Amino acid sequence: DDYDDDYDDDYDDDYVNGDDAYSPHAETKRRKKQNVELWKDDIRQSNNRNNNNKRTLKKNDQSFEMIPLSLEEEEEEMEFEYDDDNEGNDALDDDDRRVRRRASNLLVALSGDDYSSSSTVLPKRAYQYLYPPNVPRSVQLLRAENVAVPACYLLVGLLQGLSGPFTNVYPLDLNASEAQQATISSLKSLPSTFKLAFGFLSDNFPLFGYRRKSYMLIGWAITSLSMCLLLFFSDLSVAAVESYTAQMEAEVDDGDDDTAGRYQRQIQSTFDDPTNDTTATMAVGAPPSIPFLSFSLLLFGTGFWFADVMGDSIVAEKAKLEPESSRGHLQSTCYACRFFGLMIAAPLSTVIYSTYGPNAVVVLMAGLPASIVPLVYLLKETKDVPVASTREQCGEIWNTVCSRAVWQPMGFVYLYNVLQVGNAAWKQFLKTVLGFTSNQLNTLLIVAYVLLWLGIMAYKKFFIKWSWRTVYVSTTLLNGLFSALQILLIQGITFGLSPFLFALGDDAFADFIGGIQFLPTTIMMVHLCPAGSEGASYAMFTTMSNSAYTLATAFSTLLLGVWDVSKEAMERGDLRGMINLTALTTVIQVSGVLFVGLLPRTKEDLANLHADPMSGSRIGGFIFLFVTLSSVVYSLVVGVLNIIKPGWAGES
Repeated sequence: DDYDDDYDDDYDDDYVNGDDAYSPHAETKRRKKQNVELWKDDIRQSNNRNNNNKRTLKKNDQSFEMIPLSLEEEEEEMEFEYDDDNEGNDALDDDDRRVRRRASNLLVALSGDDYSSSSTVLPKRAYQYLYPPNVPRSVQLLRAENVAVPACYLLVGLLQGLSGPFTNVYPLDLNASEAQQATISSLKSLPSTFKLAFGFLSDNFPLFGYRRKSYMLIGWAITSLSMCLLLFFSDLSVAAVESYTAQMEAEVDDGDDDTAGRYQRQIQSTFDDPTNDTTATMAVGAPPSIPFLSFSLLLFGTGFWFADVMGDSIVAEKAKLEPESSRGHLQSTCYACRFFGLMIAAPLSTVIYSTYGPNAVVVLMAGLPASIVPLVYLLKETKDVPVASTREQCGEIWNTVCSRAVWQPMGFVYLYNVLQVGNAAWKQFLKTVLGFTSNQLNTLLIVAYVLLWLGIMAYKKFFIKWSWRTVYVSTTLLNGLFSALQILLIQGITFGLSPFLFALGDDAFADFIGGIQFLPTTIMMVHLCPAGSEGASYAMFTTMSNSAYTLATAFSTLLLGVWDVSKEAMERGDLRGMINLTALTTVIQVSGVLFVGLLPRTKEDLANLHADPMSGSRIGGFIFLFVTLSSVVYSLVVGVLNIIKPGWAGES
C-alpha cells in the first residue's frame, strides 16, 4: 500500500545518502521533520472503532491508528528507536515495550483518558460529549482542573447583568443628580481602561509561582469585598431609602436646600468617629452616601476587570492547543457562558430589585465571586514557568504589532467598529412618540440579550467554518436592512403588527447579528498573541476594539445636532429629523463593509500573513500603538473629568 511504498523509499534514501546501515533513529527524526503523525497500535484502537474519522494502516499484520500531535514539546519527546525487524515474532523486546508505553501515555495526556480506562458511570456518548477525545485534556473545559475557566466567564456575565439595574436605578433612589450618576458610572467602568496594565502585570510578575490563578483569586476577592463593604457599613433596604427620601423632602419644605449634603456629612462622621453616640444614632439605618457608593463600585470594577483579564489570558493560552479541526470552539463556548449569564441575570436582577430591594441584589453580587474561589484553587496551571524579561516581552509585543497580520486586520476591526454609529435619539422616539413604557423598554433589552446569546451559539454551530469576510459582509448587509426598517416604523408602516412587536423584531435581530459578528474577531485576536505575553497582548487588542465603540458613541451624540430630533420636535409631530438621522446612521454602518478586504478570509490566511517575513512594517506598528494608547488616554480623561468635574458634559 502507500504506506509501504513511502517506507521503502525512505529506507532506500538512507543508502543513497551514504549511510552504511539503516538507522531507525534517523528514520524517526526524518518523519518528525515532515510533521508525521504518531501511530498507535490496535490495543488502543479497538476502543474507538466507531470513530468514522480515524484512518487505519496495515503493516506487518498490525493495525495502527493515526493521532495528530498538537504540542511541540510532546513531539520532541518522541525521539525514540523503533526496531521492527522481529518479523513473525509476537514478543516485543524491551525497547518496543518502552516506546509503546510512552506513546500511549502521551496520547492520554493529549486527549484525556478514554472511556474504557475511566471510572465514570456516564454512558459513552455522554462522556465523550463532555470530554471530547479529539482535543487535549487541558482544553476540555468541564474537567475539574479546567472548569474554573467557563465558570469565570459565566460569572462575568452574571455580575454584568446583576449590576446593571443596581448602578442605574439605585443612585436615582438616592436622589443623585445626573452629574453624580455619570460619576458613578465612570468609576465603575474606569478600571477597564487599565486592562493592558493588568495583563502586563500577570505576564511579567508571577504571584506565588502562578501567572494567572493567583491574580484571578485576588480579583474576585476584591469584587466580593467591595460589595461586603456596602452591606456592612450601610443600610440597603427599601425602608432606609424611603426614610432618607422622606427626611429630605420634609427638610427641603422647611427651606434647607442642603439637606442631602448635610445628611451625607452626618453619615461620613460616623465612619470618622464610630464612638460618637449621637452621630452613630443618626446614621443607623442610613443608606450609603454617594461618595461611599462610588468608592465601593470603583473597587467592584477593579476586581471585576482584573479577574476578567486573567480569564481572557488563560483562554488565549489554551486556544493555541486546540486541534485545527476544532479551532474556535473553546472561545465560542466561553463567550456563550458569558452571554448566557448576562441573559439570565439582567431580567432576574430587575425582578429581585423591584421585589426585595437593592439589598438582595448586593448580597448576590458579594456571594457569587466568593463561590468561584474553590474552582480557581483547582485550576491547573504550571507553576514557576520561566518568564522572559520585561524588555524581551516588550520587544516581542512590538514585533507582533509591526506584523501585517496584526495591524491590517486590527485596522479593519477599529474602522468597522468606529462606523457602527447608532441613532442616539431612538429611545426617546420610542418613549415620546410610540409611548413605550419602562417595562416595554426593559423587555426590548432582555430580548436583545437573549438573541445576542443565540447569535453566539449560531456562530458556534453553523458559521464557525465560514470565511470571516463572508460572515461580515452578509451580517452587515442584514443589519443595514433591519436599520432601514426603522424608517418604516417612524412613518407608521408596520404591516399590521403593533409598533412594539415591530420594534422588538427590529432591535432584537440586530443584536442577533451582533452576536454572530462578535466571535470571528476574538478568535483572530487569540491567534495574534505572542507566546508568554498573552495577557498584555490580548488586553491590548480588546482595548483597541472597545475604544472604537466608545468613539462611535461620541459620534452618535454629535450627529444629534445635525437635524432637530429633540423631544419637543417629536411632540409636535415633526419626525423629518428622525427619518434623516436614521437613514444617515444606516448608511454609515453599512459602509464598514468597504474595508472588509483588510480582513483575512480564514485562520489559514492569517497564519500565512503572519509567517511572511516581508509583511512587517514599523509604521503600521507605530500607528497601531498610537491609536491604542490614544484611546486609553481618551477614556481616562473622560472618566477623570466625570469624577473631578461632574457635569462637564452638560449634565445637571
